[in-house]
Amino acid sequence: MKLKEELYKIEDMLKKDIEKVSDYIFKNPELGCEEYKACKYLIENLKENGFRVQENYCGMATAFRAEIGSGSPKIAFLAEYDALPGYGKEKMPGHACGHNWIAATTYGSVLALSKLAEKINGTIVLLGTPAEETIGGKVPMIEQGAFDDIDIALQMHLESENNIACRTLAIDCLKFQFEGKAAHAAAHPEDGINALDALNLMFAGIGCLRQHITSDARIHGFISYGGNAPNTVPDFTEAKFHIRANNREYLNSLTNKVINIAKGAELMTGAKLSYEKFENSFDNLLNLTTLQSLMKKNLEELGIKDIKTEGNGATGSSDIGNVSQVCPTMYTELALDIDEVCHVHDEAYLKYVNSEEAYDKLHKGVKAMCGVALEIFADKELLKNIKAEFNNHKKIK
Repeated sequence: MKLKEELYKIEDMLKKDIEKVSDYIFKNPELGCEEYKACKYLIENLKENGFRVQENYCGMATAFRAEIGSGSPKIAFLAEYDALPGYGKEKMPGHACGHNWIAATTYGSVLALSKLAEKINGTIVLLGTPAEETIGGKVPMIEQGAFDDIDIALQMHLESENNIACRTLAIDCLKFQFEGKAAHAAAHPEDGINALDALNLMFAGIGCLRQHITSDARIHGFISYGGNAPNTVPDFTEAKFHIRANNREYLNSLTNKVINIAKGAELMTGAKLSYEKFENSFDNLLNLTTLQSLMKKNLEELGIKDIKTEGNGATGSSDIGNVSQVCPTMYTELALDIDEVCHVHDEAYLKYVNSEEAYDKLHKGVKAMCGVALEIFADKELLKNIKAEFNNHKKIK
């Protein structure tokens, strides 16, 4: 494909500009919904390169939408740029998940493609999506229709393997509170209603439930408030839980069981229960074989081998899963060639996400995503097949 060869040459010429994005965001880490520097930096660069930019997108101060070209299909690249808290002696934010790299790969992809905009029939989109690590900024963006006109969504992530069959678990994030009655724990314990007893009973019930859930499911939580004095019957307690499973349908039933356990603890102790979501719920990632095959082909053309094609192994949760439920999505992981055994979120990973090795994978990732986009832009039948598979999965669900 001659256009792809031209794209590769363009990306080679833009290498330093793309690496600057990774470097700037890495050196200016910001937590979710506070990514003001990263957002401003990306927007300024996009405007300088002729993109039409909507700031404060979907009412979110650190979200944006940038476009170049016109018509359909519309192919969106999803930028993330929030850091994680708690690294180093001072426990400062850091990009141990490599979101600086994600921002650079997606920015680099739209920048390279923009130089071919006159030869492409369609629209190139960069969506700035904040707070993936916390609230999941893509969720409210979906709810406000940000993906309604998007035909394909693309994103890559650094990991320990080259993987086109990534899994993410659906997740519900629930906060449980019990309100009891305070009393002196030695003099008048009979007058108290122990909110901590309710919480302990809830944990015990969940421990029993774990024996009877599918192997993919996870329930984990902690006590965020358990009382303030040992000689006082606790009158208020709080715990936060993450509940996860391979698919949303099963997760809904599992979450309901956890809520029922909390209601049982309320009944046993007399402490009044209340509960609510404290973060957005994420859905599982929907993979499409048509997009996976296309990405595998483009990765192999760039010399990337040992590509994992089965969705097994450890996994977490991400708002990219929600995106995959509303439009065809290709989410890919690329491995760094490093000797040290470490993974994303490890403090040791900070040494690598803005390194020369990361830059090597950065440019290969840009070229692979651009290659996928170019093939879809050029072949309406391919886009039709991708959408047919997506719609078929939605019907099954």
